[in-house]
Amino acid sequence: MAIEVDDLHVELDGDAGLVRAIEALHLSLRQGETFALVGESGCGKSMTALALMRLLPENGQVTRGSVTLGGTELLSLPESRMRAVRGGRIGMIFQEPGTSLNPVMTIGDQVVESIEAHTPLRGDAARAKAVSWLHRVGIPEPARRAADYPFQLSGGQKQRVMIAMTLAAEPDFLVADEPTTALDVTIQAQVLDLLRSLQEEQGMGLLLITHDLAVVAGMAHRVALMYAGQIVEVAESADFFRSPQHPYAHLLLRALPDARKRGGRLAAIPGTVPALSAAFTGCRFAPRCDRVMPDCAHVAPVLLPLPPDRQVRCLLFRDGAAAVLPPPTLALPPVPPPRAEAEPLLEVSGLTVRYAPRGGWLRRSVPTAPVVDDVTLSIGVGRTLALVGESGSGKTTTGKAIVQLLRGQAEVAGRATFAGRDLFQLQGAALREVRGAIQIVFQDPFSSLNPRLRVLDLLEEGLIALRPELDAAARRARIDELLERVGLRPDSLWRYPHEFSGGQRQRIAIARALAVSPRLIVCDEPTSALDVSVQAQILNLLRDLQHELRVSYLFITHNIGVVEYIADHIAVMRQGRIEETGPAQEVLAHPRTDYTRRLLAAVPRVA
Repeated sequence: MAIEVDDLHVELDGDAGLVRAIEALHLSLRQGETFALVGESGCGKSMTALALMRLLPENGQVTRGSVTLGGTELLSLPESRMRAVRGGRIGMIFQEPGTSLNPVMTIGDQVVESIEAHTPLRGDAARAKAVSWLHRVGIPEPARRAADYPFQLSGGQKQRVMIAMTLAAEPDFLVADEPTTALDVTIQAQVLDLLRSLQEEQGMGLLLITHDLAVVAGMAHRVALMYAGQIVEVAESADFFRSPQHPYAHLLLRALPDARKRGGRLAAIPGTVPALSAAFTGCRFAPRCDRVMPDCAHVAPVLLPLPPDRQVRCLLFRDGAAAVLPPPTLALPPVPPPRAEAEPLLEVSGLTVRYAPRGGWLRRSVPTAPVVDDVTLSIGVGRTLALVGESGSGKTTTGKAIVQLLRGQAEVAGRATFAGRDLFQLQGAALREVRGAIQIVFQDPFSSLNPRLRVLDLLEEGLIALRPELDAAARRARIDELLERVGLRPDSLWRYPHEFSGGQRQRIAIARALAVSPRLIVCDEPTSALDVSVQAQILNLLRDLQHELRVSYLFITHNIGVVEYIADHIAVMRQGRIEETGPAQEVLAHPRTDYTRRLLAAVPRVA
């Protein structure tokens, strides 16, 4: 049995006109196979998944093509029969679990609901199976946590619940849209191992939509690369990573950060994916391609077969040429030696954070265990300290405590000295002055940017609050300089956050942090939700700023490839405590603790 997609076209009626989200899509997913669909945001990957499940938004429609499951045409099924297919035969894991879980139902009830809808189990048997699945996807104390509501879980835990809810129905096929984006490497490894074991046990087919090429390398049998609504390359996974043929594939692999590229710039792809409301006359990738030819501007390439079993949409291959691009691992700069130690800018010792319990008037408040327990770390001027660890280990809380965002919310003890001043003792004007010197970039730029403010207002409000000595003209000059520095056009000032891509919003967040000339920036997972090419642009920007302005970074992340590329020192955190710390190359090459070794062993690699 297989899912067959033939000549699929999807259109959306958008504000800017007709959006051709998918054009002439062909793919086949067999049981027991993992087929990866990769590409940048805006390429049509998620829209493909929604079309297969007949979950397109109201303004979307399939205008041409066929989607069959075991010979049954899904696009013509009545909705009553399609509901049985969704979940029972084809399950789906959505990218954003927070919007996929019912906020007024416990997580246990939601998993039970899925089990009872698609399997014969009922009552206690269904609840026992729900608890078992919560355990299998890594939810601690699953029997107790089954009574929790979604708001009581971290982002990674909500994603695990979504995975449990989908897999508990044991579907024949699974469409997974960025299923591990919010997970740390150990839980990601558990979930991927679980998906592999289910394929072996049940012969489940998996359509994996992701921008994490390392996950693709370890999971997929076949890979399809998508760009601007079209598939531009299809190949066996090993062939794709060994010898990518399309220029877009080649550039994506060169953009991946790792230790071999330390000291050099990543191969960021210039520009962005074009708007799909545009009228295309030639190759859609041509404006960003490093192999562009005159014909690319007016000749639309078709998907050409290449031996032994791959397809490429590129004019380079129209005369039967093959393997014209070098392997993506060539010409890597040597790993530079560690830099000399810099004078300390931030020194934290004995940091402990304990959230105050909230007891009702009939309940006695009980002390809570510390979220951060006796943390000690140091960051030099112009240096980067990477703080790594699993979800819930206290990384973000540590960053917020340093930036003074927990006052009135938690009990903070210990000492944090910034440029010789004790952060926890500052008040009034002295605290405002330090707030200008320490800034934070949050993981989700969309939720951290006021949707009612234009970019000009977002950048100016920090200057007004923390740089009152600047007049309006000086503020505007500063803002214009920031836009150019982070690679945004001048007309961006008059637009709102929702009008930008994820990578562009992250650039706005970085510009806002830089506006007040900070000496330290806490970067909380700033690239976790970004495409490979956009991530490369952001990492290049952060390195350039560090070299030019001597900015220091506390870089909170679970992406070890990013750590290898950008970090000078690493601190490994577990359950609120620092397990291990030291120079990045030493910790990565010779970890001293079992926990660090397990963390590094769980990291997926392209090669």
